Amino acid sequence: MKQINRIIIGLAIGTGWTVVALAQGQKDWQAPDIGKLPDDKYGQMVRQGKALMEQTYKHIGPEVKDASKRFSGNNLACVSCHMDAGSRKFGNPWVGTFVSFPQYRGREDAVSTTEERINGCMERSMNGRKLPLESAEMKAMLSYLHFLSTGIPVGAKLEGGGTLKLKPLARAADPVAGKQVYATTCAACHGENGQGMRRGKVGDADGYQFPPVWGADSYNNGAGMARVTLAAGFIKGNMPSGITHTTAVLTDEQAFDVAAYVNSQPRPVKLNLDADFPARKNKPVDAAFAPYTPGFSPEQHKYGPWKAISEAREKGIYPAK
Repeated sequence: MKQINRIIIGLAIGTGWTVVALAQGQKDWQAPDIGKLPDDKYGQMVRQGKALMEQTYKHIGPEVKDASKRFSGNNLACVSCHMDAGSRKFGNPWVGTFVSFPQYRGREDAVSTTEERINGCMERSMNGRKLPLESAEMKAMLSYLHFLSTGIPVGAKLEGGGTLKLKPLARAADPVAGKQVYATTCAACHGENGQGMRRGKVGDADGYQFPPVWGADSYNNGAGMARVTLAAGFIKGNMPSGITHTTAVLTDEQAFDVAAYVNSQPRPVKLNLDADFPARKNKPVDAAFAPYTPGFSPEQHKYGPWKAISEAREKGIYPAK
């Protein structure tokens, strides 16, 4: 590993799990082998954290028998959006994230901790409630994230962190065109009605073989995946199942269109989203909730084209406080 003599911590204003630094990106990283961990207290906690993230629905989902453990509001798993247990390049990996916190977060306009970032996912992607900081579940998740950053310098930037960053379309993303892409590329796994494919039946806390992408058991409108630009990058690099960013089958336009279609469908609503991005200059141009940039419709914020909104922001025109 190259020695990094100087690491300059950057300011993260997005909503993804991103390793934020301006140091030279590392290209040859890979997740450490959990099988080589000893069966001691630390190893046990790391494995528990991995199990929680792979089978979130089974441990803290809305169908678990112990009602006090029902922290997640849907039956997704953390790995529904973090591919290969958080180890895949451009699949929202967790490798290196532990050493990128505390970090400035534009959504809160404050420095946030790893625990707060986890709870952001709990309230948004999982449509649930916060895990207590002292809970065994929080400690286990933190331990797994800590393990995945083994050997990664504080503040290091890893190539392939987050998702693919696609160039925004010059036109608006088209949900109608995206419906056809969904039918031919996505419906076989996620279902024609977007409700996914369960392993068992409702109430058994056994989750999905393929998760729902809209509806009551999916992420809410405050999740990062509810932003079309982020969803498009994730879809392009990881969907349909079996591909990676090196074997992508969708064009950029198809990825944007199908992301627009998926996010045009009904899903849970997170209250008080107007409190997000209190420093309005940080608000992403595709954040499709009020307040909006003056002169632009909610639809344009959601689907684009985003260039004109970005140009307005550059002139100091921001959503109202």
